[in-house]
This record gives sequence, structure tokens and C-alpha cells, in this order.
Amino acid sequence: MGTDPGAGSAARRARLAEIFRFALVGGVNTVTFFGCYLLLHPWMPYFAAYSLAFLLSMIGSFFLNTYFTYRTRPTWKKFALFPLTNVTNYLVQSVGLYALVTWAGMDDRIAPLVATVVAIPFTYLISQRILVPRGSARSSSDSGPGSETDERQPSRLA
Repeated sequence: MGTDPGAGSAARRARLAEIFRFALVGGVNTVTFFGCYLLLHPWMPYFAAYSLAFLLSMIGSFFLNTYFTYRTRPTWKKFALFPLTNVTNYLVQSVGLYALVTWAGMDDRIAPLVATVVAIPFTYLISQRILVPRGSARSSSDSGPGSETDERQPSRLA
């Protein structure tokens, strides 16, 4: 049996589109966070505004990533695990920032931006692991009602 040479190309295009959607959601999430922070800050102490804005943008990010980025259904389990993506992002950025400033001698005004870019692939992989059902990469012949791949369907935002 031969394999379709276009299948690998189609899979790469689909993966690149998914990564693009992930980056787009990250941009929307950043703007949402900052906008919420600016709106809340006059009404509450800055750290409370920061925390609430962070929570609201994380909830928005969860739904955008499930429906738009990965085109899967949200579940309570995924919702409970989703904050791990933010913890991962924070840890990778923090270690990266420290390493870039302390060991590489990078300017501490530029290093956070570099550390943020370095963290993106880690955050993408963790969010994919949490939000995409296992086995969704199987062929459509393996999927059907009740199968794990049945969950990953195009959303209305597609």
C-alpha cells in the first residue's frame, strides 16, 4: 500500500495553521489581559486588578484555544488543567530571563521579550497536550461516534 505524498504536506499546513491560530490567540489574550487590567485598576488595588485581569484573560484563552486553535470541545477536566499552560509559560520565561541576563549578559530590558518568544513552543506543546484529545491524529477511518477523535470536530469559529 502506498501513502499519499500530499498527506504529509497537508498535515504540515494544518499544523502551521494551528500554530498561527495559537499565536493569534496569544495576541488576543495579551490585549484582553492588559485592557481588563486598565479597566479594573481605577476601581481596585493594582495587584487585585492584575490578578482578576489575569484570571479573566486565562478563561478567555481557554475557550479561544479549545474552539478556535485546536477545534475541540471544552471539558471541566481541560478547564482544570489549563492553568498548567500559564505555569509552564511563567517558569520557562523566568528561567530564560535569569539565564539571558545573568549568564548571557543580555540587557534586562530586552531579555523578557526574548524569554517570551522562547517560551511559546513550550506553552504550545503543553496546551496541545491538555486540550487535544489523545488519538486525534489517527486517520478518519479510526474515528466515529464515541471514539476519542469524535471530540475533535471543526467548531463554528472555524
